[in-house]
Amino acid sequence: MTMKEKRAQRLAQIRGESQKDDKSKQANEEKKPALYPNATRVAPKAQATGKLMKQLQSLQELYEKPDMVGVMAKAEEIASMPIANSYDKSYVYSLAANAASDQDDQAKAEDYFSKAVESNGLDNDSHFNTMFNLAVIQYQQEKYQEALATIDRFLMEGKSEKTEHLNFRASLLANLGRNEEAAAVYKALIVKSPDDKRLLMNAVATLQAADNFAEANLLLEDAYKRGMLTEGKELRVLYVGYINASRWNDAKEVMEAGSSKGILEAGPQLAKDYMVLAQNAYAEDNLPLAVEMYTKAGPIAADGEAYLNLAKVLDISGKKADAKAAAQKALDKGLKKPEEAKRILSL
Repeated sequence: MTMKEKRAQRLAQIRGESQKDDKSKQANEEKKPALYPNATRVAPKAQATGKLMKQLQSLQELYEKPDMVGVMAKAEEIASMPIANSYDKSYVYSLAANAASDQDDQAKAEDYFSKAVESNGLDNDSHFNTMFNLAVIQYQQEKYQEALATIDRFLMEGKSEKTEHLNFRASLLANLGRNEEAAAVYKALIVKSPDDKRLLMNAVATLQAADNFAEANLLLEDAYKRGMLTEGKELRVLYVGYINASRWNDAKEVMEAGSSKGILEAGPQLAKDYMVLAQNAYAEDNLPLAVEMYTKAGPIAADGEAYLNLAKVLDISGKKADAKAAAQKALDKGLKKPEEAKRILSL
């Protein structure tokens, strides 16, 4: 859409049906279902004040130019007029809010959206869209508590059950550190949309933030079995979860499958993850797994540290020749402190 088309769309959303004649309004309602059919709010019947039609038309022309500074000034002028009714005020404040948003003046946009809502003059679709925009503007300013209060009012009065609205509320809860509540919202949404990967990853993130790693792993494990985890960063969340839960073999299987399919890119990050798995395996005296993981990490690591650790484990295991070979590879690849590798080579 061009900017002109976007402005026209927003203008139509703000105006709703309030300025249409009864026949046109009825015909439109038959074609387009209400966005908030279960809203508890009774939509007002107010329409534009006849004596302000020319003023409102001038405001619309400023918006379409676009002259956003002029829109805000004109909107305030109209709203201050004694004859302006609730519809007039809600309409001009909504237009001013969009103008302020276009100017990247979020503080003014918030003020105008708030005034548009409190003037309470728009039809339900426009009223609740404006209220949601207010919550978004508050969120963008990191006013999470205010945004949560706005979206709670929006959901209570508008009775929306749309995923995007509930998802937004969950993100606000997460930003406020209320991760268990956020996770509960995400999990409920997943029940309705089990194949929505964005909801899944959001649920996992909030569960992990709430220290509920076991449940996060269960969600990821189920998604992995259903083939939903198709990106390297997604697989990494799963196998790191396995590593943290000491599920070494499960982590290894995911890493190997991801590597063989080309989902996990061979490089320093994967090498670090192999090394973490190797270190944990070594700490639990699982030397064969430690050797295997250090061996995988060596060729793709940024330096020779993986080979040096491999050499140490092989040395402890009594495999002197293999340890020396690994130590030499470590030196060849580069070490900040080469003394340990040289010591192994001198044995």
